[in-house]
Amino acid sequence: MMPADETRLAERAGDLVAYGLRERLLAPDDAPFTYNRILAELRLTAPASRFGDAPPASEEVALPDDFDLETWIAELGSAVVLAQGEDDVPSAHDRAETALMALLMARPSEVNRRFQELRVSGASREEGAKRATDYLYHLSLSSRYVRAAAIARNISWTSSSPYGPLEITINLSKPEKDPIDIAAALSKPKVAKYPTCALCQSNEGYEGRPASDPAGAQDPRQNLRIVDVELGGETWGLQYSPYAYFTEHCICMSRPHRPMHVDRENIGRLLDFVDAFPHYFIGSNADLPICGGSILSHDHFQGGRHTFPMMRAGVEEAFALAHGEVEGAILRWPLSVVRLRGVDRETLLDEAARMLALWRDWSDASVGLVARDADGTPHHTITPVARRLDGEAGTPIYELFCALRSNLTSPEHPLGIFHPHELYHHIKKENIGLIEVMGLAILPPRLKRELAAVERCFIEGLPFEDDPEAAPHAAWARELFDGATPDELSDAALAARIREGVGEVFCHVLEDCGVFKQDEAGREAFRRFIEALQG
Repeated sequence: MMPADETRLAERAGDLVAYGLRERLLAPDDAPFTYNRILAELRLTAPASRFGDAPPASEEVALPDDFDLETWIAELGSAVVLAQGEDDVPSAHDRAETALMALLMARPSEVNRRFQELRVSGASREEGAKRATDYLYHLSLSSRYVRAAAIARNISWTSSSPYGPLEITINLSKPEKDPIDIAAALSKPKVAKYPTCALCQSNEGYEGRPASDPAGAQDPRQNLRIVDVELGGETWGLQYSPYAYFTEHCICMSRPHRPMHVDRENIGRLLDFVDAFPHYFIGSNADLPICGGSILSHDHFQGGRHTFPMMRAGVEEAFALAHGEVEGAILRWPLSVVRLRGVDRETLLDEAARMLALWRDWSDASVGLVARDADGTPHHTITPVARRLDGEAGTPIYELFCALRSNLTSPEHPLGIFHPHELYHHIKKENIGLIEVMGLAILPPRLKRELAAVERCFIEGLPFEDDPEAAPHAAWARELFDGATPDELSDAALAARIREGVGEVFCHVLEDCGVFKQDEAGREAFRRFIEALQG
């Protein structure tokens, strides 16, 4: 007879297989095989026989009334860490849990085959595309590759601004590193990394490694599945982001590990993507430091099923290009964004490429813009975003949102003239990438603690400087609560004032990143650029 704790683990393993069946991660015939693989991870040799005699008749296998995937997988993961003698640190538990979920999944080739079958299964190309992405997204969610439970902990709200509502998120979903892991990493010499970066396709199936490894920490990716998408005559990989910032947040990346590049070729790939998946937008980070994203070493895009505040922005000024075939517009937006719209994608692409070339060499001393240093070092690029709309009689309309970016620095702004200025670093210091350009703030997890400390100091009448968590926000907090007393603000009103204050800072941060400012000099300079584009 098995000890009680081993019997419980064997039952939990059976429940995990039943979950995999219910979510269509595996077929009934694979249940005994999968069950035995989980037992092997647990180092159990005398299991209960729930799936040991014959496969179930269907996917409809009963689960306990109190079944909760996060609870079950945490318990089983802890048992794997103990059974296999791993260090009891969060990264070891993450690797064990991910390995268990991967045992429920089909091989990458099978997932890719099914995805491609679904793409051509609908009554229309659009219907097939939605079926395919629905399948891959469900797979990514139910396998815990997309960390829905962690994402749910994020704090999100909408904040008003002169440009329309902005979306704010304090990102709590990415786990903080364990101090033991950090200490171990500092004591080990670095060696060549495999996979080369977090976006390389070689991550698919990789078990991850702890920070104590000579190559450093690497997240486990056994439950990652990547499917093929043809863009610009190349096969790229499509996957979903594990810590999604918006609905169906996907990533599309080149097979080779090569640097990000924004040019006609890659803007064309954006249009290829929205032709293949017209229910998604797709965009690229800028390809220069400071104004680019966090991973510039690997060519990739980000997309998904979301309409961002920038896409709803009003028009400041309209103009025409290509003899009226392309509609241009300066958007009423804190960054300097040109929207191009047309039905002929090649003409639209030609105009986008021409604008990029013009902007890369555009200097205007009156507003502090210098395209290149004396040695030729470039400073200007764009953050391009594409989507496809339905026009009359089903004719597609292509839209390209082109945010003009510059990574110039100065003694006053050594981190970037068109980067969040130091005044706002207490809220946002990191680069403004693609997602934030479109009006969704991704703010650091420290703000949950720090803003709570600001609120506490205000309620208790304490100087903000006296609390280490509130101190970085002291000047901002005094202005935020100028003339107000705790008795005048209900808990809800207090929380709302803080959130609106954070939203105002994010709006100012986006304005900092605008290359043509929201004043008459900036507007005139923007018009000169557009006139040159039209000429």
